[in-house]
Amino acid sequence: MFDLGWTELLVIGIVALIVVGPKDLPVLFRNAGRWVGKMRGMAREFSRAMNEAADEAGVSDIQKSIKAATNPVGSAMDGVKKAAGEFKSEFDPTRYDPDSATGKLSAERAEQAKKIQAASARAAADRKAREAAEASAKADEAEAALKSAAPDTAAEPEAKS
Repeated sequence: MFDLGWTELLVIGIVALIVVGPKDLPVLFRNAGRWVGKMRGMAREFSRAMNEAADEAGVSDIQKSIKAATNPVGSAMDGVKKAAGEFKSEFDPTRYDPDSATGKLSAERAEQAKKIQAASARAAADRKAREAAEASAKADEAEAALKSAAPDTAAEPEAKS
């Protein structure tokens, strides 16, 4: 509010020390602090009362419309989000009456989706099992190759001795 820097505060403190004196300076600062605290409290109370009066008068609705007018992109995005939420809830399978044709079709589609998911999971598990069997077979081949090569290398050190 007053935009005082450290140098201005230092000058004010030195002038206060000279004018008031070192004995009365703490009392002066204490009284000034109390006065500033009272003023802040009054300003806070006034602001709260004005906000309550504005809320009662419906100013918040006017404020929303003004914000929408000044920020058309934001209000358009809010409209898109609202429409997307309505669109999403429109395709919610629990929204329809289960006895209606739409409800029956929705239940049938949900069942088909579960069957597709189960078949996909089964195929993935089979593929992983097949890959594991292939990897195991390759590991067995590699171990057999190492075992057949191992006696030849074991015989060589004995021959050197």
